Amino acid sequence: MMAGQPSFFDLSDRYEALSAAGDPLERLAAVVDFEVFRGPLVAALRRRVRGKGGRPPLDPVLMFKILVV
Repeated sequence: MMAGQPSFFDLSDRYEALSAAGDPLERLAAVVDFEVFRGPLVAALRRRVRGKGGRPPLDPVLMFKILVV
């Protein structure tokens, strides 16, 4: 392995270490069902259909989670 170059399993090892340490985001996801908010969020956003090109919009539930946290 080259110095400073991440290995194939580095990310999964980090996630395992976070889970073992009691990751607060995992606990939040276990307690709060964010999918309940999908309907009202989609209705509030009322995105119009656009043509091809550009970045697709992010998931409304994901954006809500980001704002809450």
